[in-house]
Amino acid sequence: MAVAKKTEQAIELPRLAIEVIRIRLVGDSPLICHAWSEKAKRQMLDAQMKKAKQAKEAKDPQADYEQSLYRHPDGGYGFPAVAFKSAAVDACSHVAGITKVEARGAFHIVGDMVKLEGEPAPREDMVRVGMGTADIRYRGEFRQWAAEITVRFNRNVLSAEQIVNLFNTGGFAIGVGEWRPQRDGSFGMFHVE
Repeated sequence: MAVAKKTEQAIELPRLAIEVIRIRLVGDSPLICHAWSEKAKRQMLDAQMKKAKQAKEAKDPQADYEQSLYRHPDGGYGFPAVAFKSAAVDACSHVAGITKVEARGAFHIVGDMVKLEGEPAPREDMVRVGMGTADIRYRGEFRQWAAEITVRFNRNVLSAEQIVNLFNTGGFAIGVGEWRPQRDGSFGMFHVE
């Protein structure tokens, strides 16, 4: 009986070829913000610490609206960078040639918060919460918006053109914020300028 010989093969790893591009994203539909308010965070922490529930506070539409907005560290308003990365990564489900896992490691957005251009306005929405109960939510909406992101990427995996195409597909098919296309809505859509 013949025994197969195991041959050793060297693994070649190409050097990282990191490049940086700036991409301007322009909103195609309004962006609805919903940052976690301090009140909501406190209630979650209290529940996890088994603290007694406090009496429900009266609704303050203006405070709810203001707390729904993300503040940029340099002033003005922002939106989490991870939302834009998630949109581009999830776009891999709509294009051929790259998996989400490959995309996640192929590019990164610099910074935690992307600065938004535009002015927010309050909006009132009827929503369904636990057990189908109706509630009114007050959130900030950017009807006209844009953002500039800095993307670091490994050109051995994706080209600058492919990165732009992922963001275009992500802006159309996935979106960012509340009621985005990924969640059966049509808000938070964008394209690369």
